[in-house]
Amino acid sequence: MLELEVIPERSLGCENCVFKLGMPFSQAVSILQKHCRVINSVEVIYVENDPLAGDLTLRLTGDGIRLVFDPFAQRLKIIEVYDMTKVRLKYSGMIFCAPDSSPTREQIDLSFGATRPPEYEPTQQAFILSFRGISFSFPAAINKNSAEQCNPHFPNRNAAVVAKMSVYSGNSLSDAKVLELPWHCYNGGVYTSSLDVVRDNSKTVGVQVHLMFEGVESSSSAVGSRIQSDVRTVCFGNTVQDVLSLLGAPTRVFYKAEDKMRIHAPPDQQSRRASDRSDYFYNYLTLGLDILFDAVTQRAKKFVLHTNYPGHYDFNVYYRCFFKIPLSKANNLESDYQSASLLDQTEPMIVHAASKVWSSHFSSPNYSFLHRPAK
Repeated sequence: MLELEVIPERSLGCENCVFKLGMPFSQAVSILQKHCRVINSVEVIYVENDPLAGDLTLRLTGDGIRLVFDPFAQRLKIIEVYDMTKVRLKYSGMIFCAPDSSPTREQIDLSFGATRPPEYEPTQQAFILSFRGISFSFPAAINKNSAEQCNPHFPNRNAAVVAKMSVYSGNSLSDAKVLELPWHCYNGGVYTSSLDVVRDNSKTVGVQVHLMFEGVESSSSAVGSRIQSDVRTVCFGNTVQDVLSLLGAPTRVFYKAEDKMRIHAPPDQQSRRASDRSDYFYNYLTLGLDILFDAVTQRAKKFVLHTNYPGHYDFNVYYRCFFKIPLSKANNLESDYQSASLLDQTEPMIVHAASKVWSSHFSSPNYSFLHRPAK
């Protein structure tokens, strides 16, 4: 049985297994994979037909824990313990939930302090005791006086046992908000807050990546970690050295076994020998970005932007890329299309022939391609 420390408005976990509010979906999955011998029953739940219509959830069925992620940001929004009998919970070193210590109202008041009476929530038929960043749900005892009238009342303090606990950011569960990526989730990595497609005279020239990373600021009084940001622009035709200096080393390098994009290359490059070196990708997994380099020129010729679409075969391989692409609708009105809008695209899209930048339609919502045309 897991023994977990509860920190309201921040986290739930132990020394080697901590789930933190604002944590990306991929990091939570990585923690579960490392502790698969202890946490061995996990379900991934999402709305299959419309992933943005409902939350993305990891349910730890053997431990009675539910991790709720915002469907757009894909960061942890709510930590819920829905079965209090399957875990041991403590707050400030004091255990308030265990097989030999039921989480009664009296025990909750002793551990967290009594600030206000519970409020009845008719949709759940439960009383909710809320503190900032954490709430407890108690089943209501209902007396039915008639078929039309029910009188809910809070049971005795010693008899009322918590049915569910929720950890979130905000004053109440209904006002729970998604945090920005917290500094303690960076782990020395580099992430992207957004990505803009750069266009010049109706032509796409590259991508502008808004980076976030953990920097170290030192002074005579203190040394602390701070989140820093920077903007880097990567263009078609940039060399490998250019990209390395702008974005750093990739997570991995992938060499194409079969170059299906050769049809887009100039005629003099289409008849390569089989022994020639193939094109290769730089995979930036935490940026949700791939960059394809030409095997001959060693220059960037395509960008792949990933949305981390649930249900796709490479779901959870990449972090989500929050990109914006300026395109024209059929009525010739300019519009910025974001990574979320591409998931449910029904209107016809037009890219002017002069731009020659779009190499895929919207039937595959997990990623978008930008490539430089043959001259």
